[in-house]
Amino acid sequence: MISVVIAEDQRLLREAMSSLLSLEDDIEVIGESGDGEEALDLIRRLKPDICLLDIEMPKKSGLDVAEQLHQENSECQIIILTTFARPGYFERGIKANVRGYLLKDEPVEKLAEAIRRVKGGSREVSPELVFGSRSEENPLTDREKDILKLAAQGLSAGDIASSLFLSYGTVRNYISEILNKLEVKSRIEAVRKAEDKGWI
Repeated sequence: MISVVIAEDQRLLREAMSSLLSLEDDIEVIGESGDGEEALDLIRRLKPDICLLDIEMPKKSGLDVAEQLHQENSECQIIILTTFARPGYFERGIKANVRGYLLKDEPVEKLAEAIRRVKGGSREVSPELVFGSRSEENPLTDREKDILKLAAQGLSAGDIASSLFLSYGTVRNYISEILNKLEVKSRIEAVRKAEDKGWI
């Protein structure tokens, strides 16, 4: 029996997936979550074979959860479910050793089959997501991403400098470089563009 945890913040969709997958003879849904932090806790506690993760959830995104589990060398295999392809999402998923990357509107039979194949060691990716995700590479360095994430939380350049143990001038230089790379005029535009593309 393949044990599965489902993490999806839309309750109706989560319950529908759970009900339909539970009809499969060899799949058992052992836990459900509506946010990323709860999902992480469930996976650590229940140790499922597979976790189905929505990308955009409260508290932690599905990719945040996948990255955390990858750092912890978790044996749980991750399948990301999404409604659209964003370049940075696919890139982050591959780096976090995500085993499946599928569209939410796939038929449940296809999802069940993907779960079986991932459990057997394969990687499952919807072709539309691959082509949509290969269009642009993330131009930001890891340090630039860190700075932009803090800017997205509303921190000033001074606060970012303190948080990352950098000088104020260094942070200003990084921000200037970020604006140049993203071809925008303000931090707000930079945050919006990077989030839209899944780069932070």
